[in-house]
Amino acid sequence: MTLELPGRLTSYAAGGGCACKVPPGELERVLGGLARGRATEDLLVGVENGDDAAVVRIDGGRAVILTTDFFTPVVDDPHDWGRIAAANALSDVYAMGGEPLVAVNLLAWPRETLPFELAAEVLAGGAEVAAEAGCHLAGGHSIDDREPKYGLAVTGLGDPERLLRNDAGRPGLPLTLTKPLGLGILNNRHKATGESFPEAVAVMTALNAEASRAALAAGAACATDITGFGLLGHLFKLCRASGVDAELDAAAVPYVDGARSSLAEGFVPGGSRRNLDWVRDRVDARVDDDELLLLADAQTSGGLLVAGELPGHPVIGHLVARAGEVARISVR
Repeated sequence: MTLELPGRLTSYAAGGGCACKVPPGELERVLGGLARGRATEDLLVGVENGDDAAVVRIDGGRAVILTTDFFTPVVDDPHDWGRIAAANALSDVYAMGGEPLVAVNLLAWPRETLPFELAAEVLAGGAEVAAEAGCHLAGGHSIDDREPKYGLAVTGLGDPERLLRNDAGRPGLPLTLTKPLGLGILNNRHKATGESFPEAVAVMTALNAEASRAALAAGAACATDITGFGLLGHLFKLCRASGVDAELDAAAVPYVDGARSSLAEGFVPGGSRRNLDWVRDRVDARVDDDELLLLADAQTSGGLLVAGELPGHPVIGHLVARAGEVARISVR
């Protein structure tokens, strides 16, 4: 059945994907005053370092990993949007070194504007990726909303002694990136023009499961996934939490085809510019602003950034000893 829509799916959202996140500076001002949710003997990872998920020890060898993620349409194809949103939500569990166990759907839908059959396509896409991950998908919650949104709340399991945390980086460790950047720029172009970018969709729907397992097998203890705050934003958070600085080799960072040319044509999400504004005074750069915008580009369902070397993935820099009171990133 073909559904006639009054407009493209992405036209119903002010932002798209992880670029619709609250800006990192604003978010930190709100979360900074929270006293609850900080790590204790059993709450192994709380709000203190802005890590990818909460982790609670349930017995000596097991920990529960809890996360949620949802966002507005990033592509016009509803099935692909569901797949992307599910892969993105599951990524937070992989970023902590865990395996997803069960998830529930989170759906907001303008039912007076968009056919609910379209929502069924979104949910089917999410279910497809959850099945690929071996994660049970059971029910969820929906609301009537003017702007469509979809994602998952995910529960996973991990070994409390073998987690991937953003506060476990050490000087001398290489930095490995497992997916190319440029997704935010291409998604912005798609929203503006309707052009399709199959490579970007393939990157966003790819699970970070194998990268997570490879990181653990390599003995890594520190990682994060690259999503709405961009490579620079998430790397800064990792450096700040770990008490280190970082040096990036801009030429070693991979990009999805078309990202650079789309940047040159002006397709830059507002979220990417806000990311760069947030970290600019923490970055010592020998590259121009276009390169920094690429490095700050707001990703949706991006790859893992691992403090360690993973075969088959590029090393894009390394961690170094902290030189001052505030974490800094050097970009060459």
